Amino acid sequence: MAKKEFIRKRGNEDDLEVELDHRDFSAASAICWAAGRTIGNIAVSSEEVFGHFEGKSGNDAILPCHIIPCGKFRNGAKRWYCKTHQMHWGTIADREAVPPTGEVRCSNHAIPMNYVVDPLVVEFNDFEEIGIWCSLPPALSSRPIEKRPPMIHVHKRFAGAERKLLDRDFDAIVCSYNQDTGLFASTEITHIQVTPPAAFEFVRSLEAGNETDCVSCKKCGYPHLDLGSFARHPHSKHFCGNCGNDSVMSGGKIVSTPLKLLHDQFHRANEYVRPERSINLDEYAGHHFDLWSSTPAVLWTAGRPQEHGIHVHIYEGDGPRRLVDDTFGEVIYRGRKLDRKILWQNMTDNTLY
Repeated sequence: MAKKEFIRKRGNEDDLEVELDHRDFSAASAICWAAGRTIGNIAVSSEEVFGHFEGKSGNDAILPCHIIPCGKFRNGAKRWYCKTHQMHWGTIADREAVPPTGEVRCSNHAIPMNYVVDPLVVEFNDFEEIGIWCSLPPALSSRPIEKRPPMIHVHKRFAGAERKLLDRDFDAIVCSYNQDTGLFASTEITHIQVTPPAAFEFVRSLEAGNETDCVSCKKCGYPHLDLGSFARHPHSKHFCGNCGNDSVMSGGKIVSTPLKLLHDQFHRANEYVRPERSINLDEYAGHHFDLWSSTPAVLWTAGRPQEHGIHVHIYEGDGPRRLVDDTFGEVIYRGRKLDRKILWQNMTDNTLY
């Protein structure tokens, strides 16, 4: 056991104050994720992530490993797991890679992560309508389309009101969670963090008609999140990103995501209507436009069904002011009706992921 060795007294420990240069260190609540996936324990979490962040958001955060015991390998050797980077540790190669300092780091320790410091927190109130979508690039536009990663779009309005209180994209958000609803087995969960990879894969699953549910780890109780290829092919054996347990089993082949439970708790979340409205873009010659295939909301609290069609923006001049901002059941362009499914594929092709 290590023990303290007295050298000299400089003051009482409780009276010490340490001044930190805020330019070098920022300890803040944050959401972090790596490109194409959510990393570690942050898809659904009650813990704050602390780290070195130079701004309010970015894509270059390097977070320290968080190594925990995780049973044994098949050969009987002890195994550990990095919760930060979702990587097991303990192979011969891992041990040989330990630097002279003795610091234990997983093989993913240098992966740069996207981050948002002090993200928007969405609270749910009976007097507000809240919609949360996965924001994707346009499917079709009169101007060149710049490919980009997905984002999280949020709108809020008072029930029955026309004007929105909030209507914009965010890098990532946090949704409040009341444990009385009993959605998750773990009692540690107080917030649901919605990242672009999680939202994108959830919407893609809904569009593809994949069997989607949420399975919890039998060891730690945390819900499981499938991403990447795992989110596109339903399966029954899953991997827990919180504790490293690789024997999480579901009753059947599913795509697992905590967003499914959040989505389904609102009674009209799975109801859709095709709007009766139609528009002919050829009548707006000379105006710039953007088109999207309307996508299922990640979360929809309104007391009416979602509209399922093609969303159209038509602009006045070169500025941001919109002549048209609505969802239509029929859209005509160059004399032909547009196919919503083709537009959806265009949107995913224009998404960096």
